Amino acid sequence: MDLEALVFFLAGLTLLIAGAEILVRGSSRLSSVVGISPVVIGLTVVAFGTSSPELAISFHATLSGEPDIVLGNVVGSNVFNVLFILGISAAITPLVIAQKLVRIEVPLMIGVSMLLFFLALDGKIGRFDGVLLTCGIVGYCLFAIRESLRESPAIRAEYEKKFGPCNKRISQVFLNILLVGLGLAMLTLGSRWLLKGAVSLAEAMGVSKLVIGLTIIAAGTSLPEVATSVVASIRGERDIAVGNAVGSNLFNILAVLGLSSILAPDGIGVAPSALKFDIPVMIVVSIACLPIFFTGYQIARWEGFLFLAYYALYIIYLFLETTKHSALPEYSFVMGFFVIPLTFLTLAILVFRALKLKRVSKVDGAHSQQSPAGEDVSRNR
Repeated sequence: MDLEALVFFLAGLTLLIAGAEILVRGSSRLSSVVGISPVVIGLTVVAFGTSSPELAISFHATLSGEPDIVLGNVVGSNVFNVLFILGISAAITPLVIAQKLVRIEVPLMIGVSMLLFFLALDGKIGRFDGVLLTCGIVGYCLFAIRESLRESPAIRAEYEKKFGPCNKRISQVFLNILLVGLGLAMLTLGSRWLLKGAVSLAEAMGVSKLVIGLTIIAAGTSLPEVATSVVASIRGERDIAVGNAVGSNLFNILAVLGLSSILAPDGIGVAPSALKFDIPVMIVVSIACLPIFFTGYQIARWEGFLFLAYYALYIIYLFLETTKHSALPEYSFVMGFFVIPLTFLTLAILVFRALKLKRVSKVDGAHSQQSPAGEDVSRNR
């Protein structure tokens, strides 16, 4: 293995993660100083700031003519965010799902994932497609601003707990501006080193750049989301862990891929293997969230372990497919005819049980409302 490439990769990854953290903190506090609502900061600057490594590496990959890494980074990060991040967070403690997330953000994530598939059918994500995706992220941010008008004191208190109270002193303003500049510089340099190391490693190992983007780069650039979600789970802020992963997936497709395809002179090329397997997997993973989120508005521990198991199966498939291993046909058969159908059957049973419980609770609620009247009648008698 090329030692120099490995050093560049690890150094670039370290700079990306540190730069993302510095950028999020500096921009969040700066936004608060100029009067931007904490809700807007939470839904945009903080949530999307954790995706800044994906944006930085995709920009450099685009300018370097590596479209497979751009697409692999986005698709791989989205699969990683759901299966690994939500999986490990739920394995630590069952995650609570906000009803708003089930009604709006998760269906939006599914719709955006399907939109990406249809845009990629012609073999590339062109500039017009990029403009369409970018308009989507602008629309989502406007929606977040509208939601901020309904801000509650609890949300403001939660923000101040995480980032501290708003400080408008000149020295603090300049410090935050410096943090933003430092974070951007670290992201820029880190993405350049990470891309250089990843491409060299792919060539040395004989692995396609798409697979490198789907696995190593996707997992590496998603480490800020891992840290945020795991810490949120340990602290009991379980809704933050879920919202962070879902918000990051929206940002990856709409902003990262949208802006990268506008920047690329010929758009972002889509490999046939990505269109046939990787993007459909991302869509299926997004759809699988809805019934799990819907059943009791939480992700149980066993569901978290199920997510982690599926991510392991996904990585094994990529390894077998890349190395052209002789076990690939048997593995694909088992996955296609046993594992996947069994999963959808389990999800269907969960939804059926949830609907049945809701129906029973409604009946019980109706009986409980009638019972006091009945008791009063008996007493009068």
